[in-house]
Amino acid sequence: MSAPLRPQAATPPTAAVPPGGATSGAPLSFPRTLTVGVVGAGRVGAALGAALVAAGHRVAAASGGSGASRARLALLLPRVPRRSAAAVARAATDLLLLAVPDDALAGVVTDLADSGALRPGQVVAHVSGAHGLAVLAPAAAAGARPLALHPAMTFTGTPDDLARLAGISYGVTAPAELRSLAARLVADLGGVPEWVGEADRPLYHAALAHGANHLVTLVNEAADRLRDAGVAQPEKVLAPLLRAALENALRLGDDALTGPVSRGDAGTVERHLARLAATAPESVAPYLALARRTADRAIAAGRLRPVDAESLLGVLAGTRREVAA
Repeated sequence: MSAPLRPQAATPPTAAVPPGGATSGAPLSFPRTLTVGVVGAGRVGAALGAALVAAGHRVAAASGGSGASRARLALLLPRVPRRSAAAVARAATDLLLLAVPDDALAGVVTDLADSGALRPGQVVAHVSGAHGLAVLAPAAAAGARPLALHPAMTFTGTPDDLARLAGISYGVTAPAELRSLAARLVADLGGVPEWVGEADRPLYHAALAHGANHLVTLVNEAADRLRDAGVAQPEKVLAPLLRAALENALRLGDDALTGPVSRGDAGTVERHLARLAATAPESVAPYLALARRTADRAIAAGRLRPVDAESLLGVLAGTRREVAA
C-alpha cells in the first residue's frame, strides 16, 4: 500500500498539469487508511470495494437492494454492513464511491445532496466512464470534493475480478487538489491513471464501449454463424484466431489487417453477403458497416490500393448486389 499523502506546495501557475480537471488548489492530505462507503453493489462497486479492503482501506458500509447485489456483497464484502444509500454516505467519512448506472448517477447524487447525507471535505467519486465532474455538481455544492475514477475493465462480480485489476488503466478526471489522492487510489488498486479532460469523457467512454462491448457482440455473431454452418463448438475455432487477431491489432495497428476486404476480394465478400442474407439477414447490416470501415482503413493504411478497391466498394455500396441465391 502506498504511503499517506502529505501537504505539498500548490502547483505553480506555469507548471504543466494533467488535463483531468481544474488547475487551482493545493494537494490535500488524507489518512493512510481511508473510511469508504460504496453506493451500488453492482459488479464494479463490489469488486472495487473488495480491492480497497485488500489494499488496507476500511469499507464501512455498502448499499445494494437487488438479490444479485446482496449476493455480491456476501461474496466480496462479507463483513461490510448493508445500509441505505444515505446511511452509506454518512458512514463514508473519507471517500464515497458511487457505482451506479450512468443514467441513474445524476439522480443519486442529487438525492444524497438534498438529504444532507454529504459533508464538506468528503471525497465523492463515481466510477462511470461516460461522466466527468459535472454530474457531481450537487455534491460539490454541498462542500464535497468531486472525483471521476473509471476502471477500464469488464467485471463479472466475482473474486476473479480482483486478479484482473492488476495493471489496468483508470480514466481519471480530478480537480488539482485531488490528483495526488486519485493517483494513490489507483496505485492501491494496482492500476495506472490516465488523465482525461472533462470535455473528453464521452469520447473516452465511446472508445472503450466500441472496443469492448461491441467486441462481445462481434464474437457472438461469429459464433452464431459458425453454428449455422454446422460447427458444433465454434469457440474452439474462434479462440486461437481471435486471440491472434487481437494481439496483432494491438501490436501492429492497421498493419494487422488480413482477409478478403484487405485484399479487395469483391467476389468473396459478395458471396458472404448473399449467404448471410439467406441465412441470417440480421447480420448483413453489421457485416456491411464493418466491412466498409475496414476498407476505408485498409486504403488509408496503404494495405489496399484504391484501384484494387473499386469492385469491392461497389459490392459494399450495393451496386453489384445481383448475386445468385
